Amino acid sequence: MVEGTGRTRVLVCPFHAWAYELDGRLRAALGAKEVPGFDRTQICLTEVRLEVFLGFAFVNLDPDARPMDECYPGVAEAVLARCPDIEDRLFAHEHAAQEFCNWLVAVENYSECYHCGHCHKAFAEGVIDPASYDIRPFGAGRVLRHTAGAAAGEGKWYDTSGPAYASYYLYPAFSLQMYPGGLVNTYYWRPTAPDDTIVHRGWFSRDGVVDDQLHEVIDRDRETTFAEDMALVKQVQRGLGSAGYRPGPLMISPSCGINSEHSIAALPGWVREDPG
Repeated sequence: MVEGTGRTRVLVCPFHAWAYELDGRLRAALGAKEVPGFDRTQICLTEVRLEVFLGFAFVNLDPDARPMDECYPGVAEAVLARCPDIEDRLFAHEHAAQEFCNWLVAVENYSECYHCGHCHKAFAEGVIDPASYDIRPFGAGRVLRHTAGAAAGEGKWYDTSGPAYASYYLYPAFSLQMYPGGLVNTYYWRPTAPDDTIVHRGWFSRDGVVDDQLHEVIDRDRETTFAEDMALVKQVQRGLGSAGYRPGPLMISPSCGINSEHSIAALPGWVREDPG
């Protein structure tokens, strides 16, 4: 029905030019006066559920979907404890990319840091303290929580003093990250085909402005971690299609540290639990 971004006062179908009010009611239909009994008051776009959670608007096409707090218990409280003004943050910047891999490859890549020391050296030295990295399922919902101390060496990207690093992946397609010092950012994965996904990378600030510090972090992230992951997941997808592919074991350590893949062991179970 609509594409792109911006504002409009009316929704117009690009196919037959039916016009709808912003609340979904039909305003006008081409040729309607020529159709006996046509009653535009009985026609409305399909309603969808919308819920604001931690300041983010989530849309769900399932009319029976449970509230976010029920799906992800404890997350709101945990995030607010780390970032009390999260609901007041304003959108500042977003960029997106085609990943050329299926959704599960994309989120598995995000949900472990076993590859960080080898593939994301800039992130491991500039944002987090690898020795303190910890990823594990959180609470009773389908959530993976990442935590780590802040980078403290000469390689850090910016002033990382203040709150430490934390990330909450909400199955199946959203992650909220709080970089050290209180920088808020998100990942949103949108599957477009069985073997392709669009990832949206969002950044938020207190005034909706990208200041010099945030600009530097966005650019460094996009040029290093983000670009590195785009290449990695594309190669993994190619490997899955190889006739020689055989699944191997996960590296699961009781320490739950950066070199353990225990976090992504939960994902296949969540997928199997989903209907359809």
